[in-house]
Amino acid sequence: MKFLNLLKFVLVGFIFGIVLTKSEAVSWYRIYEMFQFQSFHMYGIIGVAVFTGVIGVQLIKRKNLKNVKGFPIEIEDKERGFARYIIGGTLFGLGWGLVGSCPGPIFILLGAGFYGIVIVLAGALLGTYLYGVFKDKLPH
Repeated sequence: MKFLNLLKFVLVGFIFGIVLTKSEAVSWYRIYEMFQFQSFHMYGIIGVAVFTGVIGVQLIKRKNLKNVKGFPIEIEDKERGFARYIIGGTLFGLGWGLVGSCPGPIFILLGAGFYGIVIVLAGALLGTYLYGVFKDKLPH
């Protein structure tokens, strides 16, 4: 991959980090307020993220966009289900509530010098590994 190609993704990552930091989406206090239903702030950010994701997926599907290596991006339809979303959402929500951070802000907090987040990152990596081990046995 060419350096300039990679650079644009690094730039987008920096902008993403700045936006999440300035919007206080990486703040444990904002996340606590959200789970206590004391503030709409985080729900607004999540709503914008969902809307942006919907637009992005539609653009990928309609424009037949390609990935960094030039291959078409394929988004396969998933089977309808209920249990997988309840189980996955509960685990994700419990982790988010316990540590006060979801995956994106982990790296932002690490970059901002909050080195205690390394423990959370290790837990996230362990969870990802365990998912890979048990993937065939989980409802998808």
